[in-house]
Amino acid sequence: MKRLLLTMGLILAAAATRLLPHPPNVTPLAAMALAGGIYLDKRFSLIVPIAAMFLSDIFLGFHQTMPFVYGSFLLTGLVGWMVRRYRSVAWIAGAAIASSTLFFVVTNFGVWILDSGAFYPKSLGGLTACYVAAIPFFRNTLLGDLFYTAVVCGAFELADRILPAASASRVSNS
Repeated sequence: MKRLLLTMGLILAAAATRLLPHPPNVTPLAAMALAGGIYLDKRFSLIVPIAAMFLSDIFLGFHQTMPFVYGSFLLTGLVGWMVRRYRSVAWIAGAAIASSTLFFVVTNFGVWILDSGAFYPKSLGGLTACYVAAIPFFRNTLLGDLFYTAVVCGAFELADRILPAASASRVSNS
């Protein structure tokens, strides 16, 4: 029951942050996906970011690149699964950078592939133009992901030190 309440709390907190004013691409969703993969039971780890996205998208609206956005967060959760055995500042920071890059590559590919050709022709040049146009947003994504990953993973690590029994049960399904 405690795990379900924690998971629901994480979903609601992540969804709420998307509804509050924030700089473009600066949300804790990637950090939640990464931390979910690292710290939560695998059964719940991929649910948190997708549920938070869906819940907040009900209010913000759905868009055509959603499968790419949601897919990038699922992949970020899988990156977290790979990092869960190597929980160190360097590994988690590297995973956050990899997750930001993954989001950039996957979502902008989605923008290019779903574009009707009005902005980006279906060519290598069009794909390149799409990625170049998105570079200014990558800075915010990277900074936001690093900040929120430090906060979220730091909170989990602090909880592990304060409540060590929670740590043992959290990684039991790794």
